[in-house]
Amino acid sequence: MNPSASGWINKFGSLVEGHKELYSDFDALYLSLKQTGFVYGINIEIPSFIDAEHQLSDDEKAKINLLNALYGTFVLEETKTDKDFDTFLKYVFDFYTDLKANHISFFNKILTGSKTSAQLEKLMDSRVSLEDNLISKTFNRIITNSLLFIDVLLFKRYLNHPEDIRQHAQLIEYLAINITYHALSSKEMNKSDERLAQLFASSLTFIKSDVQNFDGSYREKLLNNNSVLENRYFLDVGCLTVWEDKSLEYQESEFIFGLGKDLGFEPDEIAKALDEIKVFFSKNSKTIPFLKDTNLALQFYESMSKMVNKLILRNSKRLQKELAESKELVFLLSKSTVRDLSEEEKKKVQNQLIDIFKSIPSLAIFILPGGAVLLPIFIKLIPKLLPSSFDENRVEK
Repeated sequence: MNPSASGWINKFGSLVEGHKELYSDFDALYLSLKQTGFVYGINIEIPSFIDAEHQLSDDEKAKINLLNALYGTFVLEETKTDKDFDTFLKYVFDFYTDLKANHISFFNKILTGSKTSAQLEKLMDSRVSLEDNLISKTFNRIITNSLLFIDVLLFKRYLNHPEDIRQHAQLIEYLAINITYHALSSKEMNKSDERLAQLFASSLTFIKSDVQNFDGSYREKLLNNNSVLENRYFLDVGCLTVWEDKSLEYQESEFIFGLGKDLGFEPDEIAKALDEIKVFFSKNSKTIPFLKDTNLALQFYESMSKMVNKLILRNSKRLQKELAESKELVFLLSKSTVRDLSEEEKKKVQNQLIDIFKSIPSLAIFILPGGAVLLPIFIKLIPKLLPSSFDENRVEK
């Protein structure tokens, strides 16, 4: 599955078909999303039932984790309808439409298909990546929305109470950004703290951080919030904010245990949330993007080299795969000189001959200067003119 190519949502649907009972309840789903880093806004892993052919980028992991979280929520929460994937896609698209979160660029609107899955792919692109246009994505590090789990909380509510969903989205973001601000105020700020604060502020969708009141009045709304799952998320946001420097001072500890008490948690539950973030950071601190202290020139170089390396590696593997599959064609053609081929074998010959004819322009594009960068554009605009090995999101019928 390739989350950067069209058709990835339908491909996910075919893969998840046999895993509808993957999560027994919301506790199991939430724990899984914490382990992948999705709850913390730091996507380290993806669900185990998805076998990625290539190394995935941060935003690609975020897309998979967001869709998996939304689908897991739908399966656990929805009791009124059949839990088939097409129904789920309609619910999610209606949810984002009512949320008024579908700010898609004009260029993407032109390329968006008429199917719900194709429209949702573009919508999720705009939700996951904070850099919204092709130029800024090319020349800057792609920043992934760190507050995507709020979408999951809102979708869970929407399935039962669709009214006033955007107003509730504003409340959750208001509480999350206030918790972050006051958690940072309880400690001595360093560079990674500043980057974390900027990341959270940049991820806001429904409110503006520059007009927020950080005077402590948020606590009254926090005390009146009766959603246990939302409160667990707020506690984890607080734990993430105080622990990202891998230390816990007295003031920070006092803030977290005070926050946990306000949210209705016992001291042992608060300590467990702190332990979980400690384990997560001890395993993944070297790969967490906002902890890397690099200058702008180095960021530019890393971003460009990663993008080009990814394109060259993925496209060379595709061509190698296409050529390897052609060996079977030679065998079948040789076999046809001795006896008649079965219907299945004839179909294989037909498909592989078509793929060979498609491979000729693909090879020509690939050997051109900058061909590794041009191929993804052809995949995007004319996917049916490329061999089957380039269509990683193909669902076998």
